[in-house]
Amino acid sequence: MLLHLSDLHFGTEREACMHAIRLFCEQHHPEAMVVSGDLTQRARFKQFYACRQFLESLSIPYLVVPGNHDIPLYHVWNRFFSPFLRYQMFFGDLETALETEHFYIVGLNSIRRRYHTRGHISAQQIHETYDKLKQAPANKIKLVVFHQPFYIAPDEHHDKDCPVLGQIALEQWGHTGLFGLLHGHLHQAAVYDLTQIYQLNIEHPVYDIHAGTAISNRLHHDATNSFNVILDNGVIEHYWFDEQKKRFEKHEKAMNLNHNDDDV
Repeated sequence: MLLHLSDLHFGTEREACMHAIRLFCEQHHPEAMVVSGDLTQRARFKQFYACRQFLESLSIPYLVVPGNHDIPLYHVWNRFFSPFLRYQMFFGDLETALETEHFYIVGLNSIRRRYHTRGHISAQQIHETYDKLKQAPANKIKLVVFHQPFYIAPDEHHDKDCPVLGQIALEQWGHTGLFGLLHGHLHQAAVYDLTQIYQLNIEHPVYDIHAGTAISNRLHHDATNSFNVILDNGVIEHYWFDEQKKRFEKHEKAMNLNHNDDDV
């Protein structure tokens, strides 16, 4: 089981949600955790510190990538000359990989200092990620993680935030056996089959897997706090926070998919 959190936005965190995630980890023992960006609300030292403390308290291996909130917004000098300084103080390299018993995960940095919300990936990142995925064990579920999604539904009005080279990346990565991409940014849980959406010449679905905000009070469109779980058989589940029970429960209308499904 892989736990997919996103948009923690420390500085706006809810203690009840943090406690519920700890309880979930104690009960289900995920083999790893991924956090797809926006660890903090304003990239402040104490927010990164609080985030690191929380993730370490879960006692499971994890991979994180930065989001657009993880570089300074108002401190212009720091934004342009050392945008990732605080992030790297607590989490090290901007791009890492994580291999577990059932998963092979590549983390990418899609954040650029000159953009506020728009995602960006370079030709070099596409090539290097292709090489990593190509060399990864064929029997493991292959995933790539970065903050902005590759597909945003028309009613979300954030389509300009998708990386420009996203479709080119998919056309290469899809031939490595890539299972899916893990994102946040929109604070909405969703799953899309990118192979169908972009009519890619790939024989299997490649899923765009969006996570909601796991612990922040910055909820969008009347959504609740949520996270995703990916099982080792390729099933994708959404867990939503139950305000009365104060715990995360599998959403009854969640789309549970595996790599043999055609419907998303």
